[in-house]
Amino acid sequence: MKITILHAGYCTAPEHIAIQGGAWRHIHFPAMFAVLEHPRFGPMLFDTGYSQRFFDATRKFPYRLYRHATPITLHEDELAVNQLATLNLRPQDITRIFISHFHADHISALDAFSGSRYVYLPHAYEAIRQKRGLDALTRAFLPDLIPHDFDERAAPVDVNAAIPLPPEYAPFTRGYDLLGDESVIAVELPGHAIGQMGLFVRDEARTYFFVADAAWQGRSVTEHRPPHALANLIFADPKAYRTTLADLHTYHQLHPSVEVIPSHCEETLTRFQSPLPMGEGQGEGDER
Repeated sequence: MKITILHAGYCTAPEHIAIQGGAWRHIHFPAMFAVLEHPRFGPMLFDTGYSQRFFDATRKFPYRLYRHATPITLHEDELAVNQLATLNLRPQDITRIFISHFHADHISALDAFSGSRYVYLPHAYEAIRQKRGLDALTRAFLPDLIPHDFDERAAPVDVNAAIPLPPEYAPFTRGYDLLGDESVIAVELPGHAIGQMGLFVRDEARTYFFVADAAWQGRSVTEHRPPHALANLIFADPKAYRTTLADLHTYHQLHPSVEVIPSHCEETLTRFQSPLPMGEGQGEGDER
């Protein structure tokens, strides 16, 4: 399987919030996504990053508060559909989108892929599907990002089909074989959001563990450094978050050759991509 790691936009926030002992300077939090090109099941995505729909969905109160709280920069060439074109892929070629969780920076471009099935842990969607207004906003959920035909294209994971995982996944003991060929193994990573899903995938050279927002920085995993306590205010379950981060740290110690990919770590991104552009992009005050 060919794996390409990309990003669609970024927000900024103080480093010391993302990781204990971090600097007071603001850093970039890229909205990473991945293209997984499977020889049998075709091209698939893990999340989508930001898109124009994020700006459309945050025009009005109270959702506008989202872009003020976390200013977003998005360049036209970073849009998922435009980056896929450089890989000779069309939106209709994408067969599945694996949704880690339903925060806006992970699902903004769902509607751009009209032929895709949506794969996610069912309790992740059930936790937010009826949320509106401030109740949705406090969960980083924007209802307008859910496509009108979401239910028809939904392919939620069968939570009764969990399989025992072999020792190479330790300390994770149970997961989901999403394609039936052991090429994409999902595990639940609770804490940051209800039903957050991580993926183990392999190419010819290495194994990748996409951990979404179970950690914001790679150093949080390698050095077991959690975010500042203030971050607990936005976590679904702070205690579960700490347990998950401890499991990720243990996993890294046991399997140091595996690439652990937090979705918002710029240091991780630069190992696979060029640095984030600093030019003009669509920002939080842009009404296009």
